[in-house]
Amino acid sequence: MTRLNRFKRGKTETPGLDITTFLNLMVVLIPFLLISAVFSRVTIMELSVPTGSGGSGPSTPNFAIEVIVRAAGIEIANGATVEAAFPKVDDQYDIKMLSEMLMRLKAQYPEKEDATVLMEPEIEYDHLIQIMDVVRGTEIPVEGSEEVQRMVLFPDISIGDAP
Repeated sequence: MTRLNRFKRGKTETPGLDITTFLNLMVVLIPFLLISAVFSRVTIMELSVPTGSGGSGPSTPNFAIEVIVRAAGIEIANGATVEAAFPKVDDQYDIKMLSEMLMRLKAQYPEKEDATVLMEPEIEYDHLIQIMDVVRGTEIPVEGSEEVQRMVLFPDISIGDAP
């Protein structure tokens, strides 16, 4: 009888792979992933991080705009000297005053395209985004109209830690 069982086992075919449940999962999963991908949007902004090494050529003295965001307020500096400081108003950063000061600096240095935003470690990320938006550009109301005009200030932004 054992010999007979061996022959029967050898002649039975292996069952085929049933992929119906897998296909059902894909039918549900693929549309869900495609629908959710429409709502996600990734924006990439090219930034540069300031380095400690200097250039090899002779340096010409020019105005370096540094916006330093501290827990107490915002400072605008030229290297080591602080040009202006804006304390927090009602526990909020004075974005409007920063925008006005940056517009004055752009009027003095129209060829200047770069600025550095330096932040203390405890500052929230949302404040960094708000400050960077103001440094890149601002909106100016058009006289005699309710429209606003976008003014580009300093689009090349470098970020780093505040001293």
